[in-house]
Order: sequence, then structure tokens, then C-alpha cells
Amino acid sequence: MGAQWKAKHKDLAANAKGRLFGKLAKDIMIAARHGADPAANSRLRLVVEQARKVSMPKETLDRAIKKGAGLSGEAVHFEHALYEGFAPHHVPVMVECLTDNVNRAASEMRVLFRKGQLGSSGAVAWDFEHLGMIEAEPAAKGADPELAAIEAGAQDFEPADAEGMTLFLTDPADLDLVSRALPAQGFTVLSARLGYKPKNPVKSDTLSAEQLEEVESFLAALDANEDVQHVFAGLQG
Repeated sequence: MGAQWKAKHKDLAANAKGRLFGKLAKDIMIAARHGADPAANSRLRLVVEQARKVSMPKETLDRAIKKGAGLSGEAVHFEHALYEGFAPHHVPVMVECLTDNVNRAASEMRVLFRKGQLGSSGAVAWDFEHLGMIEAEPAAKGADPELAAIEAGAQDFEPADAEGMTLFLTDPADLDLVSRALPAQGFTVLSARLGYKPKNPVKSDTLSAEQLEEVESFLAALDANEDVQHVFAGLQG
């Protein structure tokens, strides 16, 4: 039984990494539309750095850049779609998709949201802030996140989590500027992207263990969909 569990665990980990690489490849292709040189394309530079940090194979990374920049002869047509609604137990959710088939994505979202509630545009967006989100860790002992946020031009920050990662929040237009400034303030940038931060998140301790499991299963199913890039849930804790 132990050997079977380990094999299953490895398969799950491999599948998760494969999904991550797939999502990053899409981000790279979209960013590369504005140029294949990361040094001259700030959006591409940020995504490439994130891909390297999670050990995306160089061949996969280079292929995605060439496809996005139109250098491979392959046509790439991805459209951005945003879906809003509620997970079980009225937890608000924003779902960002990058898809080559909008009709397919819309159909699959309707199916996935059967366990929750799919809303129309604006249904929950009012309860989220659209922000630049930079995950960073101190490069040296004693780095002060509050001082770094002020000096780098971030709007705010969330204290380090259990793994020592700090989340810096910026105006969307300042995302690249702040991510470039943080290393000089003693922080190593792990990822930088635009996202949605809930204004009034549902506290997880107000849900029973069974209810929380239902919410987490719902969010995991969304995240596993091939068209979904990011899932932002109004759930705290």
C-alpha cells in the first residue's frame, strides 16, 4: 500500500508541475507578443524569471518565447476571459482564463460552477482590488519589508508567511518598477503578476471542516482546468 501511495503521490506531483509549466508557457507566449528579448520586454522578463525559478526546462521556455513572438511559424491565438461567481458557501471567486476556444472555456466554466454559482460580469469584482502582486523573500538577514515597500514604491505589503515570503502590493502600472527596485532593498523577487485581492474575505474558521473541504475541492477543480490561468478566492486563513 505504501509503495502504491508513493507512486500516486509522484504522479500527482508530476501532474501539478505539468499544469504549472503549461500556465507559465501561456503567460510567456502572451508576453512575447511584444518582443522576444526579455531585456527589452519587462513583462516577458518577469515571467521568464518565474519560469526559471520553478525549473521549467530551457527547451520549453525557448519554444514558448518563439511561438509567442511569431518566430516558430506556429500561429498562437489566446483570448483572455474573466469569470466571476461564488464557490460553495458563498465564497467569492474570480477566475482568469487564457484560451484558444472561448466557447469551450465558457461551457466548462458553467459545468465547474454547478457546485457554486456563476455570476455575470461585475457580480463579485466590486469586492476585489485589482493590484500588482510581488512575492519576494529576504536576500539577507534583517531585510525590513516595511522599509523596502516604502523605498521601492509599493502600496502595501503582507507580513512574511511561514515560509518567509512577503507579498508586496502595488498599483497595476507600477508592477515592473517595484519588482526592479526590491532587490536593492534586500529582497529577491520570486514572482510578479497582476491579480485580485479580496476586500472582505470569508474567514475559514467560520466554515466547518466539511464546508472548507467543499470550497477547497471546488477551487482545485477550477485550477486544474486547462484554460484557467489564475483563481482568486475571497477566503482568509
